[in-house]
Order: sequence, then C-alpha cells, then structure tokens
Amino acid sequence: MGDRWHVEVDRSVCIGSGMCVGTAPDGFTLDSARQSHPAHPDTDANEKVLEAAEGCPVEAITITLADSGEVVFPPED
Repeated sequence: MGDRWHVEVDRSVCIGSGMCVGTAPDGFTLDSARQSHPAHPDTDANEKVLEAAEGCPVEAITITLADSGEVVFPPED
C-alpha cells in the first residue's frame, strides 16, 4: 500500500501562474481569481503532484504525509 499525501496551497503566496494545473491537471484547479487549489487535498502519492510542487515558481505548494504530517515537499533545510 502506497503513501497518502495531504496537499495544501498557500493562497497568500500563489500568483496564479497555472503551472501546477499544466503539470498535474488532475491534481490542481484554478478558481475564478486564478488561485490554485488541490483537486483532492488528501490523495495517493503522485509523481505529477510532486512535480507540480517542485515547479511552483513561488513554492506555494506543501505536501505532507497524511498519517504523520511528515513533510514531503518542500524539503526541510
């Protein structure tokens, strides 16, 4: 059984570039204000969602393990 992730977008940081939707169209949506939202905040681990988080130009996407809260992305320094 694979990991479950909790995905969050900090909308105070999001600039609405849409890169997350372009990378992971099943993982993110943009609202009418062009703010990103996770399509499924709790989801199975997904390479495309991770790629979207890594590619966010303002690092507005956080991924944690759903069961423990351990940070998946962004990596801790």
